[in-house]
Amino acid sequence: MMIIVVIRTLILYAVVIAALRIMGKRQIGELQPSELVVAIMISDLATVPMESVDIPLLSGILPVLTLIMAEVITSYISLKSKLVRKFIIGQPSVVIYDGKINEQELERLRFNLDDLLEELRLNGCHDISDVAVAVIETSGKLSVIPRDNARPVTVEDMQLTEVRHDGLPCTVIADGRLNEYELKRSGKTESELFDELKKRGANNISEVFIASIDAEGELFLQLKSERRIGKHRR
Repeated sequence: MMIIVVIRTLILYAVVIAALRIMGKRQIGELQPSELVVAIMISDLATVPMESVDIPLLSGILPVLTLIMAEVITSYISLKSKLVRKFIIGQPSVVIYDGKINEQELERLRFNLDDLLEELRLNGCHDISDVAVAVIETSGKLSVIPRDNARPVTVEDMQLTEVRHDGLPCTVIADGRLNEYELKRSGKTESELFDELKKRGANNISEVFIASIDAEGELFLQLKSERRIGKHRR
């Protein structure tokens, strides 16, 4: 009996994971209303046959698959129809424009002033007069566009000539294993990498916990047996 429960649980677990993967990669806080409803219903439907072996496993899997099919179809229709998309997902709401709060919109959304001020602070804005536009998105999050004189200084504003290039670092070694794809993306060869590792005291790749190369060609290295971290520019 215990083995049967374990097997049923693992099967339902795999079905739910597959279902959520089909729904996409949104985080819980970013789910649209229809997606949130489907996620809640899936969890409830999967729990029933998991708790009772008297209920056929198919009775839990079929409703889950039905919900996912309905969600996929709804998403496709929403993609093609603006009217359906507006009905199911809703539309963004402008709650602040040119430093003035739209009281009617806040009341319609049942969004009180304290919540608005809290969201503004979380977005790094402490003065309503500094806000050009604030929009409550369909996910419920607040997007803030500051005025020109309140926005952070950019590299373009500072007119810098020498700027450090940022990008996704290439993790060439992870847990003692070489990633050839990342090494090729970094523009280094294996011999060049090995030379730099030896300069840093690593005689073998297996001794490296993590090594990455950033867009400037700097090597970040951490050995397994110690916590020394350093950089070397090529």
